[in-house]
Amino acid sequence: MKTANKIIPSVKTLGTAKSIMPAALWALTISAFGIGTTEFVIIGLLPTVAKNLAISIPAAGLLVSFYAIGVAVGAPIITALTNKIPRKQLLIYLMLLFIAGNVLAGIAPGFIPLVLARIITGFAHGVFFSVGATIAAAVVPVDKRASAIAIMFAGLTVAMATGVPLGTFIGQHFGWRSTFLGVAGLGVVELMANIFLLPDIQNDAVATIKEQFSALRNKKLVLAFLTTLFNYAGVFLVFTYLSPLLMEVTGILQDMVSIILLIYGIAIAVGNIAGGKLANKTPLKALIGMLILQAVVLLIFTFTAHYTTPAIITLFVIGALSFATVPASQLYVVQTSERSNPAIINVASAFNIASFNAGAALGAYAGGWVVSSALGLSAAPWAGAIFMLLAIGLALISYQADSIPEVRPNTGDSPVSALC
Repeated sequence: MKTANKIIPSVKTLGTAKSIMPAALWALTISAFGIGTTEFVIIGLLPTVAKNLAISIPAAGLLVSFYAIGVAVGAPIITALTNKIPRKQLLIYLMLLFIAGNVLAGIAPGFIPLVLARIITGFAHGVFFSVGATIAAAVVPVDKRASAIAIMFAGLTVAMATGVPLGTFIGQHFGWRSTFLGVAGLGVVELMANIFLLPDIQNDAVATIKEQFSALRNKKLVLAFLTTLFNYAGVFLVFTYLSPLLMEVTGILQDMVSIILLIYGIAIAVGNIAGGKLANKTPLKALIGMLILQAVVLLIFTFTAHYTTPAIITLFVIGALSFATVPASQLYVVQTSERSNPAIINVASAFNIASFNAGAALGAYAGGWVVSSALGLSAAPWAGAIFMLLAIGLALISYQADSIPEVRPNTGDSPVSALC
């Protein structure tokens, strides 16, 4: 862990970090675009899949939950088990798994095979973002790390702005299987980007499995993971059922849903980049502020959801805030890991990604219960705000705990700060 070259040994051969950063971040961003498309396109396809497979909307919503479970389980475990594999090689393997998962989804004859395909794809997702986030943070100066993470996640948010509406359109007109096969083709492009744009990324010093999972004994990290979980439970409780909510509560025609999702996705992309800039210096403070705003806007959406124009305006603000917290959350986990034990950074990052997707699974499940109950679809926004309030409470506890110095073992220089 003593030099930057242990993470990116090609720094000396390819030039300065400044010249490498664009290529490396482009590869990560392009890959994130495809992964984001396959994760979220199912949101717009829920009515189509439900009708084709003769299942209910809440049952189709489980496809969101099972994908998230694949990420939540796969991210920390596979990240720990693959710690000895060079980073570039690992990312290439992950894209091959991503392609395979989408092909299996595209040829799935029924609901259960589709669930299994989604879980397989989720495995690739979890490890990619956990490793990719630490790489993105490692190739930029210390005061730009949240922005670098935001750039990588911009691929995911741009997918929501363009890939998800396009995938929804394709699924509605040519069948949902065509969407997944199209994403598999996109995966081939991403595979080439990883092969040709990523430098030869070697591992840092390998930590034992026990040492890596010591992240779960760090109270500050556990608070951060729980904050992420409840934050995105609130986000996905609403987002999972956004299409039926817009059609049945707001009264928007199905053909217009793709356009609304496009607006929502643009807001997410804008908010993600803005959130990265806000979080560069004080990620935890930025996170708390954005969570409070998000809870307020979700409560407002409870009332505006019944009127087309106010609903669209409110939804734009919700979209901007929903992923604005990602860079702050991920950078805070990286910083906390650095102060505690740099050897756990990758796995700590993986646990945060896992928490994100566990939150998505929880939100989708809770949302299914809410919309199936007497409360109905119109209750989804305020139910999401309840989860957001829990996240705010945990973040405030983290802020108080963050004033207590962390005892850091003498394990060498941080793999991130060594580059700065």
